[in-house]
Amino acid sequence: MTGLPTRALGRTGLETTRLGLGLAALGRPAYINLGHAEDLPSHRSVDALEHRAHEVLDAAYEAGIRYFDAARSYGRAEAFLGGWLARASPDGVTVGSKWGYEYTGGWRIDAETHEVKDLSANQLRRQIAETRALLGDHLDLYQIHSATVESGVLEDPDVRAELDDLRASGVAIGLTTTGPAQQATIDRAIAVGGFDTVQATWNLLERSAGPALARAHAAGLGVLVKEALANGRLTSRGGIALFLDVARARGTAPDALALAAVLAQPWVDVVLSGAADVATLRSNLGAPDAVWDGTVEAELVGILEEPEAYWATRAALPWA
Repeated sequence: MTGLPTRALGRTGLETTRLGLGLAALGRPAYINLGHAEDLPSHRSVDALEHRAHEVLDAAYEAGIRYFDAARSYGRAEAFLGGWLARASPDGVTVGSKWGYEYTGGWRIDAETHEVKDLSANQLRRQIAETRALLGDHLDLYQIHSATVESGVLEDPDVRAELDDLRASGVAIGLTTTGPAQQATIDRAIAVGGFDTVQATWNLLERSAGPALARAHAAGLGVLVKEALANGRLTSRGGIALFLDVARARGTAPDALALAAVLAQPWVDVVLSGAADVATLRSNLGAPDAVWDGTVEAELVGILEEPEAYWATRAALPWA
């Protein structure tokens, strides 16, 4: 397919590159990544961000990336991606998106609320129509955005009926997870069935979802990993001395090393780059060539955080 390693995405019948591009930081003017404001144009107008998104999408495709991930709540990410697909007419791409959150930031950096969650069947019906209008037949995978056991969405009969109909039309169905209880959500999704993929947070600071993701992979689900760089904490901006020292000693960019750690997990099919500019994307592309072995693993065990502490830190990150 491309020069990048590829892999089948579980039982979906889709094969795509193991490195994908997520548009969370490209579709709206504010996000919680460290240094996000420095990565975007000084004037964060809709036109400026669309131009930036297309620059990064062009560079990703040229480099061989074939998986692209958006969401209804990522501001105009679906519109930017849909416009790029129409202009570039790329071959062999896989497109995933998500429903469940609504973008409410009004294109303001200082918005009081940037997104609102609603996992009802009515929200699904409304948002799949919006997604279809922007992405058309390019949509390959539709995911519940941040499903939890407590929300009941995994077993909501109205939601499941809508998802079953969408799945019957040829679109793969997945879920994403977040928070310290990711394992419980993943295991419940495996138990209730009807899902083709799961997307979860796993990185060198927060590895608690690993065993459940391994079980999901063994059950035939495609596994995608988001936030591999811990919203910028696993980059040079994060200031984690041990991590930066190990990357420096290995002659590897910190972001590439963090992504390589994810790619080394046998149950991972795709890991997402969240790059908001071409320079960051190119640094991320060093991941497949970065060395990850038992020695590096042992050296970095000390940076692991308890899930509750990790998610509390993430919740405190400012939108900028």
